Amino acid sequence: MLKNSPPGGPVHSVSDVRMTAEGRRLDESRRRVKHWNRWGPYLAERAWGTVREDYSRDATPWEYFPHDHARSRAYRWNEDGLLGMCDRHQHICVALALWNGRDPFLKERLFGVTNPEGNHGEDVKECYFYLDNTPTHSYVKALYKYPQAAFPYAALVTESQRRGRDDGEYELLDTGVFEADRYFDVQVEYAKADAEDILIRYTVTNRGPDRACLDVLPTIWFRNTWSWSSETRKPELRRRDGATPAIELDDATYGRR
Repeated sequence: MLKNSPPGGPVHSVSDVRMTAEGRRLDESRRRVKHWNRWGPYLAERAWGTVREDYSRDATPWEYFPHDHARSRAYRWNEDGLLGMCDRHQHICVALALWNGRDPFLKERLFGVTNPEGNHGEDVKECYFYLDNTPTHSYVKALYKYPQAAFPYAALVTESQRRGRDDGEYELLDTGVFEADRYFDVQVEYAKADAEDILIRYTVTNRGPDRACLDVLPTIWFRNTWSWSSETRKPELRRRDGATPAIELDDATYGRR
């Protein structure tokens, strides 16, 4: 519907006058002027144990690709990471890795009991929250709570297996690992200045009463698409020195970045 305009003045639609910044982004995306939805929180937090990564002879995906394998085996059809972001084809992945100095390996993905291990089946045993996300993913915000003590991987599996179907589930909070608020709040924010210009901010807060150390490792990688076909060109990551040191990516789909 058009509004009346003064003589000689322009005619604007009501939608043009009232359109928000996110509305303009949605409109540009719909008209394919800019690909605002090319990048988003499409990266799974857990891809291990899924059917798409199962090549077992007896159709047992949990045993074929358990959590313990995820840090050292290449996925074929997708990737996973902690509160991450990737392109819609998942060629380029960005996520967060953490280490509290006590765990035997980095915290790179969500942990949980598998379908045979849980007394109510599959269940993620973590504390994380999705806080905000615009339709074009121009702003994304999430929170992960990471214990300062060693993450109780074995205890969560052992107790979950011990409990029966009529018992409650054994959760991370039940282990006592968050006692006296000895944990880190790790807040992740993604903000797009443009469709291909993304700022990432990590804010870490020590909620405990004492000083504690945390290694924060921003991570970028390619999903392995080259090992399965000799015709696929392997992408490259390289260090680029200069006034602002950076990592340069060279990918057949998205070019050099």
